[in-house]
Amino acid sequence: MNNRITFFDTTLRDGEQAPGYSMNIEEKLRMARQLEALGVDVLEAGFAIASPGDFESVRRIAEALKTTTVASLCRALEKDIDAAAAAVKGAARPRIHTFLATSDLHLQYKLRMTREAALERAVAAVKYARRFADDVEFSLEDASRTDHDYMCRVVEAVIDAGATTVNLPDTVGYATPNEFYAMVDNVVRRVPNIDRAVISMHCHDDLGLAVANTLAGFAAGARQAECCICGIGERAGNAALEEVVMNLRTRADVYGLAYGIHTEEIVRTAKLLQAITGVKVAPNKSIVGANAFAHESGIHQHGVMANVKTYEIMTPESVGVKKTELVLGKHSGQHAFAQRLVQLGYTVDKALESKLFADFKVLADRKKTIEDRDIVALVEVATGHVAGEDDWKLKNYVVSSGNRMYSTACVTLEKGRKEVTESAYGTGPVFASIRAVEKIVRHAFSLLDYQINAATEGRDALGEVKAASPPTSSRGRSSRRSTPSTGCSTRRRPPSGPARPRRSSRPSRTPRPTCSRGIRTARPTERTHAS
Repeated sequence: MNNRITFFDTTLRDGEQAPGYSMNIEEKLRMARQLEALGVDVLEAGFAIASPGDFESVRRIAEALKTTTVASLCRALEKDIDAAAAAVKGAARPRIHTFLATSDLHLQYKLRMTREAALERAVAAVKYARRFADDVEFSLEDASRTDHDYMCRVVEAVIDAGATTVNLPDTVGYATPNEFYAMVDNVVRRVPNIDRAVISMHCHDDLGLAVANTLAGFAAGARQAECCICGIGERAGNAALEEVVMNLRTRADVYGLAYGIHTEEIVRTAKLLQAITGVKVAPNKSIVGANAFAHESGIHQHGVMANVKTYEIMTPESVGVKKTELVLGKHSGQHAFAQRLVQLGYTVDKALESKLFADFKVLADRKKTIEDRDIVALVEVATGHVAGEDDWKLKNYVVSSGNRMYSTACVTLEKGRKEVTESAYGTGPVFASIRAVEKIVRHAFSLLDYQINAATEGRDALGEVKAASPPTSSRGRSSRRSTPSTGCSTRRRPPSGPARPRRSSRPSRTPRPTCSRGIRTARPTERTHAS
């Protein structure tokens, strides 16, 4: 028995039939070229009779692909077969894929045909299709609910008529793996001419068993798997190509089957599908989900850092992911946090590392996702100027502002054990806040520049504030004073000197709207740079 699996991709036919996955011709062409780069053996490009657009997309894909067999689906009707044949005739390797339901349920209620009439039509359709192509596939729709004796009769007859591939679909995802194995095994054992055709499977995922049933079919002797990228398709979808092939690769010791898929192209293909359709894959989706090679748990991170095989059964590179990701969050341990500090270029002593880790845990309880820029912000706050006894520090503030009112601010600063509260109004929240600070420190400010930038994204983003005021010739203590901040006092820029240098490797920051809420520095994790 041949041990090479043929991968038949139906992303552009069955997959595209799912709500939300419709593609235009150019999008289908882009996807088809990537599927050829992935290494699929057969690409079902569409249902040529369905519409002029479908016919044109099948025709253009057939002409564009160089090595992949291109198939068009068609009912067991001559007009359908004519359309399919015309659409794929320009392919380097054309295939006509015709089908007819064979379960008693479908025969009685959908087709209103007897078993004998259906058998005759199936044979006639295959013979007619062979006039146009040497490669003809016949599918027994709803095979998993078809009587096994009748199934064997149909399979034998269509192979005699010229079918080179016989497909046994689990059309409604009803079969269990044991039942699916028994169905395929029944055909292998009882159909005398089965050696002249390839047995194919097309499994739906209504009960979440599409991939399991496909693998069971391999064990029974089937050698073609009909799949979709990311498992898309009618209702709950089809067997996911990436899951089937990575089972074969990861558990080669169990299956021992060959294939032509270039698995390193899997993630690229999945991302293209997402980009074209706009439908995102669940983060926990196996193989291609965002979390497939990400670890947040401290125990898991420690294990992966020691030996990646402790928690990963395949390498991320094998599917096209650059590397394993240790995601920092509230479940992360200090080992992973310390490693990230080193990766970001920071060398800190154990005491500071422990303090930063404690600050990180507080932030992680507020934010779902911790970015590298969050860690940079934490480090720079911790390693910046340390407030002394003569420095004013922000205790709290309240700002009220609107489009038909003066802005008012109530600010409390502390110096040592002393707390002072003042209120002021102004033409905007920043002006009102600065006036309140002026009252407390008893020194007038002239605001030359005010900027606020988000260091990271989201509702819980860390913010960076820069306020610039001119130097004064007053007493020495005025050369250092606080603007509303997080407890880190601020330093004024010397008259002719440059602003305090920034860490050159800090990622760029994207400003976000602040609705003129000038003083945003009450969050403990924000930073203030004043000059």
